[in-house]
Amino acid sequence: MVNFKIDNPTIVHFGKDVIRDLGKTVKIYGNKVLLVYGKGSIKSNGIYDAVIEQLNTAGVEVVEYSGIKPNPVVEDVNAAVELGRKENIDLILAVGGGSVIDSAKIVSVTIPLDTTAWRVMIKMVRPGKAVPLISVLTLAATGTEMNQYAVVQNDQAKKKLGIGYRQMYPRHSFLDPQYTYSVPRNYTAFGIVDLMAHTLENYFGSGEATLSDRFVFAILNETIEYGPKLINNLHEYDLRAKIMYAATMALNGLTGYGRESGDWGVHDIGHVISVLFDTPHGASLSIAYPAWLKVNKDKMPERIALLGRSVFGVNSAEKTIDSLENFFKSIGSPVRLNEAGIHSAKKPDLLETMIKNKVRGSNFKLTEEEMGKIVELMDAD
Repeated sequence: MVNFKIDNPTIVHFGKDVIRDLGKTVKIYGNKVLLVYGKGSIKSNGIYDAVIEQLNTAGVEVVEYSGIKPNPVVEDVNAAVELGRKENIDLILAVGGGSVIDSAKIVSVTIPLDTTAWRVMIKMVRPGKAVPLISVLTLAATGTEMNQYAVVQNDQAKKKLGIGYRQMYPRHSFLDPQYTYSVPRNYTAFGIVDLMAHTLENYFGSGEATLSDRFVFAILNETIEYGPKLINNLHEYDLRAKIMYAATMALNGLTGYGRESGDWGVHDIGHVISVLFDTPHGASLSIAYPAWLKVNKDKMPERIALLGRSVFGVNSAEKTIDSLENFFKSIGSPVRLNEAGIHSAKKPDLLETMIKNKVRGSNFKLTEEEMGKIVELMDAD
């Protein structure tokens, strides 16, 4: 087990009606807030009104930037940066899922710099200070509410990249499971896949950390037990709460302590699928993970089998992979490209972009031949 440091500065407010503390919390950081959100669903489900009521009661001036896409694009981030600079805002309030909060994180570190967001994303410019960020989560999936990472894509460059800096941790995150009631069945399933993938990326990383393995197994067991129940009962508070809690724990550092690194090759594959075909992130991961495991099976049969014994009650790598794929199917997430509307004729474009974007992973590094096998397996019947 390698040396590690635990330092997570995000204060999480979890539970029913925690929004009641939002106004006074925002007020700590300033009097003028940039409110960032998506396409407007928060206006139809009542979340927007609750947030605005809190801000008005606190006497905070609000500047709004809306329209963040489910696969967030750098153009929106740059536009929000320019608005924040022009209005001289004191802090940012992101209300939404991972795409909104990720975008707001990049906005927060780009505003103080004389540069554009993509230069930050490709690490040509490193952040110094950041505009304080507070988040209100409306989709349990990415774990971005309690970590320092963000993913944004550049459609022109055909790249979807992730970065992480300590300055990008939200100061506070408000997690009310009620705020995920309006998430439809398919995106609830995609969120379940995403949180599972985060634990798996760390599990298949480099280095031995047995307690972190057990954290992985616990999160996966919780998700596999309650995820299908939630899919069939979208307005059950306790089920929403269990999955929201699991998603936050899956990528707040807990599953990676003591390891040298995660792998993240599957996320790299998923990012290529999303940037080429606008596929929802979780859907891209349920397509990519079984194929990635099949290609890497002979490199780590015992590691995969341990996962199977601990989570699915099976005793071989092959049965573990089948069990994971069948679980994804059972909650309605695609496991093949055609199930996501991606035709076989697109395979050459997919492979070419994977190679161009150097989709490899950090631990089990993929060769171009293995990338080709993964593409074929993602397309197989």
